[in-house]
Amino acid sequence: MKAIRIHEHGGPEVLSIDEIPVPQPAADEVLIKVHATSVNPVDWKIREGLRKEKFPSKLPLTLGWDVSGTIEEIGNKVSGFRKGDEVYGRPDPTKNGAYAEYIVVKSNIIGFKPSSIGHTEAAAVPLAGLTAWQGLFDHGLLKSGQKVLIHAAAGGVGTYAVQFAKWKGAHVIGTASSANIDFLKRLGADEVIDYKMEDFESILSDVDLVLDTIGGDTQLKSLNILKEGGRVITTLMPEFTAEAKAKKLHLTGFMAQSIPAQLAEIAALIDSGKVKPIIEKVLPFTSARQAQTESEQGHTRGKIVLQVI
Repeated sequence: MKAIRIHEHGGPEVLSIDEIPVPQPAADEVLIKVHATSVNPVDWKIREGLRKEKFPSKLPLTLGWDVSGTIEEIGNKVSGFRKGDEVYGRPDPTKNGAYAEYIVVKSNIIGFKPSSIGHTEAAAVPLAGLTAWQGLFDHGLLKSGQKVLIHAAAGGVGTYAVQFAKWKGAHVIGTASSANIDFLKRLGADEVIDYKMEDFESILSDVDLVLDTIGGDTQLKSLNILKEGGRVITTLMPEFTAEAKAKKLHLTGFMAQSIPAQLAEIAALIDSGKVKPIIEKVLPFTSARQAQTESEQGHTRGKIVLQVI
């Protein structure tokens, strides 16, 4: 089978198209024929060797930690799935990913694909969708009627966060470029702040929750707009914990986990028409270099999907 792998850390040029054997599932694993995968920042961060402490892995390594496809083989201890089932999920980022024609994953980290969309759209959901869900609800404790600020709201995580927060009944504010203001309002945002022209810190106050995917000064300034007891939940390093504690605020960092029950809840929202994947571009998976280069530039609306079949 073909797989996009790295044999060393570096820029996009280290991605190579290799011919390797089809992996065999262990007793608690399934073999998935990959229909599509998608690009996330963790892909190129691991490629560059920036996340070795969180994601220790052996080289050569197949990248790509979103998958949508069909089950080809099942380990003898797997229950609940059958050959031919259409599934999706976020594979373990310390193991080989889904920039490949086949992948093996543990059966307890995948769920059934949303039935109303194809594999191309479904591949754009798991990692970003789970990150938004867990950031808002598991860590952010977002409730109906609360005010939430979502940074980089037009990005992969942000587009799901806007939709989930709106579904929950929150007052949704996003930061984005001017080109994305109308788009985000159509997606459900109540307010959109053009980060190039306006300073959110001087505009907002009494916010209950901030979802931060940017870090640095953005994370620090976010502490100044919260009400007492408010939360900043970041997908990056929580850099200003002392400042947060002094203001009686919560600053927490997290990494999304693949939880099948949440994949099922997200699939139900998609199938009911309340949430939709936002896809900037679809490329063949052999164009992974181009896809990662565009992802690194940080201006993608939604996700870049890599089509395998």
